[in-house]
Amino acid sequence: MEYLEIGEIVNTQGLRGEVRVQVITDFVAQRFQIGAEVTAFPKQGKPVVLQIDGMRRHKQLVILHFSGYDSINDVEFLKPALLKIRMDQQVNDELEPGAYYYHQIIGLPVYDLNNRKLGQVKEILDLGPNDVWVVERPDQSDLLLPKIDQVIKQVDLEQSRIVVDLLEGLE
Repeated sequence: MEYLEIGEIVNTQGLRGEVRVQVITDFVAQRFQIGAEVTAFPKQGKPVVLQIDGMRRHKQLVILHFSGYDSINDVEFLKPALLKIRMDQQVNDELEPGAYYYHQIIGLPVYDLNNRKLGQVKEILDLGPNDVWVVERPDQSDLLLPKIDQVIKQVDLEQSRIVVDLLEGLE
């Protein structure tokens, strides 16, 4: 079964079984709504299917509570754990033009306007007003590219490539 990563449990929250989740999705309200089913993949142990019965936002995190996990002792084994949904759970997501799923972007090679390969996207950071795409480069430090029209010129999923304009100060 294929899964889509939506967050990472980074710690527990309080004593009543809540967990802190670093979000890795633009569909926070849909992914973490009460009644939604997610699968946790702890670093140790087997995956576990969980049903969300409580959700609130706290700063850059989401605080979740799962049905049947009512104390800190019940959720300790989940830190850290990746939270994922089955691929078939994303079918109703409608993206605006120029918007992409993280899994479509991560791993794509990045080229400049002169067709010089810069590296490949290894991570996407959600830093508020716009995402930042982290490009891993061989024998160099990572390149941080803001997802703005002035920088990201073309995303071609069919040709598996991203074309960027390296504005002054980015490299």
